[in-house]
Amino acid sequence: MAQRILALAAEDVPERLQEALQSLGEGELADMVTTQALKGKETAALLRGIFKGSPCSQPSGVLRRLQLYKHCVPLVESGDLHLGKVSEIIGLLMLEARQLPGHALAELATLFVDVIKGGSLSNGKSLELFSTVLTALASSKESLAYGKGELNGEEFKKQLINTLCSSKWDPRSVIHLANMFRDIPLSGEELQFVVEKVLRMFSKLDLQEIPPLVYQLLLLSAKGSKKTVLEGIISFFNQLDKRQKEEQRVPQSVDLEVATMPLDQLRHVEGTVILHIVSVINLDQDLGEELIRLLKTEQQKDPGRALCPFSVALLLSVAVKHRLQEQIFDFLKTSITRSCKDLQFLQASKFLQDLFPQQYDVTAVILEVVKNSAFGWDHVTQGLVDLGFSLMESYEPKKPFGGKAADTSYGLSKTPAQQACRLGASILLETFKVHEPIRSDILEQVLNRVLTKAVSPVSHFIDLLSNIVVSAPLVLQTSSSKVTETFDNLSFLPIDTVQGLLRAVQPLLKVSMSVRDSLILVLQKAIFSRQLDARKAAVAGFLLLLRNFKVLGSLSSSQCSQAIGATQVQADVHACYNSAANEAFCLEILGSLRRCLSQQADVRLMLYEGFYDVLRRNSQLASSIMETLLSQIKQYYLPQPDLLPPLKLEGCIMAQGDQIFLQEPLAHLLCCIQHCLTWYKSTVHLCQGTEDDDEEEDVGFEQNFEEMLESVTRRMIKSELEDFELDKSADFSLSSGVGVKNNIYAIQVMGICEVLIEYNFNIGNFSKNKFEDVLGLFTCYNKLSEILKEKAGKNKSTLGNKTARSFLSMGFVSTLLTALFRDNAQSHEESLAVLRSSTEFLRYAVSVALQKVQQLEETGQTDGPDGQNPEKMFQNLCKITRVLLWRYTSIPTVVEESGKKKGKSISLLCLEGLLRIFNTVQQLYTARIPQFLQALDITDGDAEETDINVTEKAAFQIRQFQRSLVNQFSSAEDDFNSKETQSLITVLSTLSKLLDPASQQFLQFLTWTVKVCKENALEDIACCKGLLSLLFSLHVLYKSPVSLLRELAQDIHACLGDIDQDVEVESRSHFAIVNAKTAAPTVCLLLLGQVDKVLEEVDWLIKKLTSLGSDTSEDSSQASDQTQALEKGVILQLGTLLTVYHELVQTALPAGSCVDTLLRSLSKTYAILTSLIKHYIQACRSTSNTIPGRLEKLVSVSKLLEKMAYCLELGVTPTSASLQVKLSGSHLTPQCYSFITYVQNIHSESLSYAEEKKKKKKEDEAAAISTVMAKVLRDTKPIPNLIFAIEQYEKFLIHLSKKSKVNLMQYMKLSTSRDFRINASMLDSVLQEHNTEDAENEPDNNQSSTAEQTDENQEPKKKRWRKK
Repeated sequence: MAQRILALAAEDVPERLQEALQSLGEGELADMVTTQALKGKETAALLRGIFKGSPCSQPSGVLRRLQLYKHCVPLVESGDLHLGKVSEIIGLLMLEARQLPGHALAELATLFVDVIKGGSLSNGKSLELFSTVLTALASSKESLAYGKGELNGEEFKKQLINTLCSSKWDPRSVIHLANMFRDIPLSGEELQFVVEKVLRMFSKLDLQEIPPLVYQLLLLSAKGSKKTVLEGIISFFNQLDKRQKEEQRVPQSVDLEVATMPLDQLRHVEGTVILHIVSVINLDQDLGEELIRLLKTEQQKDPGRALCPFSVALLLSVAVKHRLQEQIFDFLKTSITRSCKDLQFLQASKFLQDLFPQQYDVTAVILEVVKNSAFGWDHVTQGLVDLGFSLMESYEPKKPFGGKAADTSYGLSKTPAQQACRLGASILLETFKVHEPIRSDILEQVLNRVLTKAVSPVSHFIDLLSNIVVSAPLVLQTSSSKVTETFDNLSFLPIDTVQGLLRAVQPLLKVSMSVRDSLILVLQKAIFSRQLDARKAAVAGFLLLLRNFKVLGSLSSSQCSQAIGATQVQADVHACYNSAANEAFCLEILGSLRRCLSQQADVRLMLYEGFYDVLRRNSQLASSIMETLLSQIKQYYLPQPDLLPPLKLEGCIMAQGDQIFLQEPLAHLLCCIQHCLTWYKSTVHLCQGTEDDDEEEDVGFEQNFEEMLESVTRRMIKSELEDFELDKSADFSLSSGVGVKNNIYAIQVMGICEVLIEYNFNIGNFSKNKFEDVLGLFTCYNKLSEILKEKAGKNKSTLGNKTARSFLSMGFVSTLLTALFRDNAQSHEESLAVLRSSTEFLRYAVSVALQKVQQLEETGQTDGPDGQNPEKMFQNLCKITRVLLWRYTSIPTVVEESGKKKGKSISLLCLEGLLRIFNTVQQLYTARIPQFLQALDITDGDAEETDINVTEKAAFQIRQFQRSLVNQFSSAEDDFNSKETQSLITVLSTLSKLLDPASQQFLQFLTWTVKVCKENALEDIACCKGLLSLLFSLHVLYKSPVSLLRELAQDIHACLGDIDQDVEVESRSHFAIVNAKTAAPTVCLLLLGQVDKVLEEVDWLIKKLTSLGSDTSEDSSQASDQTQALEKGVILQLGTLLTVYHELVQTALPAGSCVDTLLRSLSKTYAILTSLIKHYIQACRSTSNTIPGRLEKLVSVSKLLEKMAYCLELGVTPTSASLQVKLSGSHLTPQCYSFITYVQNIHSESLSYAEEKKKKKKEDEAAAISTVMAKVLRDTKPIPNLIFAIEQYEKFLIHLSKKSKVNLMQYMKLSTSRDFRINASMLDSVLQEHNTEDAENEPDNNQSSTAEQTDENQEPKKKRWRKK
């Protein structure tokens, strides 16, 4: 039959073809097509024949065509046919589909919907036909039956799509369906239906099928709904990431483990999806802009949802080759700093922590992206690198603090900018570790920045470089040319940069001969440079080389691994880098350095400070270094035993014209000799039993040094100040050459005495004679020190106020203090009594410890041996703290030196030292705080480190200082020491930071602080300030301080009286610390400062409220609960603050800072009230102009307000919005206007006082009046701002009343005119005075001021006119 139909179709006789087809039944036709298709022969020709013989003009033809379509669709989807055959059949059917009438198309479309519902689509080829059918149907104009009614083609298509999107889809056909919808013209609403349905199907698909579906969806988004598509994709992967994290955190049971997705598979899928999105954005720029818009909006509402690891990776990928790069980086940087600020904000307030228990940290998210990028996300790495450098440059340190302060990792007080800069460095370091191909690029960029940013601090880049080298030392070999190029510029860089850079790249010098040689060439040139900095750089470089190239036989000092030791570079494989070859190399360098001993003092100083470290690391160089030092000191040493002084000081200075310079830092030279000799004797002798050959030579210089130091000690003790040409009559002013010379001599002599004190104490082994020598040397030091202090006191312009930096080493200071205060050994008692007998010496020892700790706090290091070794510094700090703590707690200040008032007492110095140490430890040694507290607790010395409870240990220390403070408060008035009390309060404040705010100890400390403030009527301003600041800082970490503020405000009101003198204020004293001396301005300003902080929190919350209010996502119920909690919090805070202001604006505050601050604070409050009202107006708009239920509920309690008006003053907290309006209206606004009148009265009094003075002194009248007028104008400046803020608030309140249909204005007395500017009774009295006064005596100024007042009073008239 099929052959016959083919033949008839070929003959072109339509009538016979139609007859033949009519003779076939429905089943026969279907079988014939199936058979022909399966045979694979002439199927297309057969179908064409059937179509030819079934014209659409005849109903039978349409029916036959329909039957053919209905049969072909399942046939194509059956999977029995070859794909080529399927495409041929579908192509033919698509061509003919457009000729079908509307009802047939509708029937065919319905058939397709049923097929899709049934899930019988296998290859999805037939969907190409479905898209054609739907497109044709949409253009059909005839009415089609649908249910009981009729629809046109477009509406019918819409109903079909609606049905399709509402039905269940087979997961296998989702991609085909998404592809199909691209070819169908869809309205915006239909497209939204389709997109939402496809996004819902994500969770039902296998993970591997997501990327192709995402790609189809992105192509579909070209029609619209871009935001929904992007939001859906980001949200889906965000949920997957969260689920993955949960599974890693909580291991599932064995049965469920099968169901979890493998991590690497998820990351690869995410990477592919990101690539798809980036490729589509490259074609469709609008999609990229929509992505940024979406994330910016989301970030306002919920940063955690906007910036998840997936979305950050996506942004960074888009940023690489795109014009949106600047926009994306600006957005990311803003988000990072905002996140850091919000985290700081939350950590500082328990009230906010309760409202936001989950804190979002963007830094953790970005570092997670770096970790995820290890799974082949090469498209993200460039974005990460760019972001890292962008952060480091945008938030780099502004000014160096000196020394190493810029690159110490301060743990506690980090600003958001510092955190962002540190995040940038972490991103680069982690990316460097994870991605090998990009390493050389990162390294090159870091080196470029170190070179090009010579003016601004580069410590953060040097830190990064150092960390990079530590993580992969051999990577530098591939970039050695870049490093060599950097060396060429060393002489142009600041010395700090040079030292940091050389320390960082030091491992490369051990593995690359060419780099080492090029560095040595550069350094040798630099030694002869004209620039001082270049010569200093050369010395720094050579010293570093000497420290790190060990000569054969050198001791393996325990500190050798301090910087970057050989453990990190296992590359000493080349024969030429053995220890024997290093000796010649090191001796050559020493030869170069000897030339520096004839250069400027700064260069010599670097050498003397560096030799000790070289010796300690490279002990075989000892004899060379010692001989160098010996020949140097011999130039200044006078060997004759009776000659005084023992050293030629005149050889240490150099005159150049009128100016005198220090040429040889003799004290530093002696200091270097002393430390090197001590180290040599203690270390080398232990290991030289076998090396007899060298011993004689070594003993030679050792004996020389010992004799020399012994002789210098003996003669320095005998020397008088006159021997050095220094005495009380000498000139020490820095303006004359003689004065400069004397200052240099004095500092050198004092330094030499200190060096000898340390030397003699160390070698003395507790012998009485040596300790008498120590005291003799100290006497010489002290005489000079007193003279310098005295001269500095007389001449304030000199720099003598700064104490010269001590030459004692930190290690010796800790040993000395321990011996002086804590050594109870019987054998040492007699010799130590010599030193203990001198109070001046004890005070000196403590003050040097204080100076060392201060230097450590400011620069992160100290002078002298091991000054740059953090571990040694920490151990010394612990020893010093133990001694100072014992000394302070054992001997109270009152007991000590009751008759002697000269200088600070030792106890007070100990307390200052403790305060500095506690600060330093929290800044520099955050991670070691447990060990520090453990070291202070002598009773519990053997406890395991893991058992250390920081809160308990800190609480124990706090209790000791609490006792001291209570003793101060209970002491007699004459014995009260203000400075000590201030220091104690600061110590307590510092230690309180170590307490966990959730602990019982914290609560006990807070309760104690409140008790102290309530019971002690302190009149000392500074102590009161410190105690209240401590109270506030503790209270905010426990709960909101508003109730505390209200009590303080009531106390201030009771203490200062009312602005209306006839009103007697009820005395309600809560805090004894608020008294006549402290109430204003001290307590008042502190109170207003704390109020401002609460206002900032409220303002921040209102912004959060506004962003939550605009959230229309699925979690709207959850958002609604959070909104209600936030609203309640805001209203409680504001309500109580209004009662605080209610007290303050009725208080007779003295003119000046209190009034000014209060007026500004009130303006801010009204501005915040206005923003809250705007939020409610917005809430009314978003709920179709009806008041939200929560606000209605709040306003419904307004009937109770009349009864509550008095209760509010007694401390009842408002709990509703309308109550807050009532408070601000009936309670605060009228009082504000009264307060403004009061302020103006104060200022008018000061004006009249000025007039009286002017009558007395005619000659000064102009200046006096203009000064007072300027002050009055300045002090009254905040008043117009406050009035404007009040009126803005009233304006928006009226607006809200209209919107909400609730009369909130019933509580407000509208200020229709500013009649508070004109006080009628006062005006009458002033007019009478003017009438009675004599016309000649009436000053011009009075007329002008009256004119000014009338001018001012014109404004309200205009306003009244406008309001009519």
